[in-house]
Amino acid sequence: MLAIYKREMRSYFTSTIGYVFLVLYLGVGGVLFCFSTLYSMSADPTSFYLYMMLFSGLILPILTMKSFSEERKIRTEALLLTAPIPIYGMVLGKFFAAMTMFAGAIAVNSLYFIFLTPYALVKLAILLGNLLAVLLVGMVFISIGLFVSALTENQLAAAIGTIAIILAFLGIGLVNSFLPSGYWARYVFDCISIFSRFQTYTSGYFDLASLLYYLSVSAVFLYFTVRVYDRRRYHG
Repeated sequence: MLAIYKREMRSYFTSTIGYVFLVLYLGVGGVLFCFSTLYSMSADPTSFYLYMMLFSGLILPILTMKSFSEERKIRTEALLLTAPIPIYGMVLGKFFAAMTMFAGAIAVNSLYFIFLTPYALVKLAILLGNLLAVLLVGMVFISIGLFVSALTENQLAAAIGTIAIILAFLGIGLVNSFLPSGYWARYVFDCISIFSRFQTYTSGYFDLASLLYYLSVSAVFLYFTVRVYDRRRYHG
């Protein structure tokens, strides 16, 4: 797994993908910080992280689209399948590499609030809660991206497919807001909505149920990815 992780981290910076991701994420993060915090004269990080979470749904597919699809396109997939490593090690190596890129980018963006502390009261619990929420949602988005990338050798199709699934997950929360209070479907959608569970962290409270939800959804998509390659290794 460690060898795959190092290989993926190296590939991000020997191609343009890693640089494009960092430039876009940090650039948009700076703009959003100006509008959501500086221009509004508010030290509450909730709006900033909400916008960054939504933007992550659009930008993370760029980071994951090449993870497996490029291996198929340039015919290096066979080397991975015959390498003396388990399939789950290969998948987790790529997953942790993408998470490292994402966590590093959002951590740099979070420094804005550290620089803001001499001039405004930044509540640490709320800041950490929002940061954790974005990391957890990003983890789900990355696992979805890896799964879709494993299904196709077309990077553009992998990115579009990932965005479609992410929008479907986010759309559940939007639909839920229009349902009447007390309606049984509202409770069901609230349980599976990424957006609804994201909001539980924005007040600075740790929600174990939401943590387990994000971990479970990520594990399911990573398991699906492993199954795709298990089938490909043994059945061709």
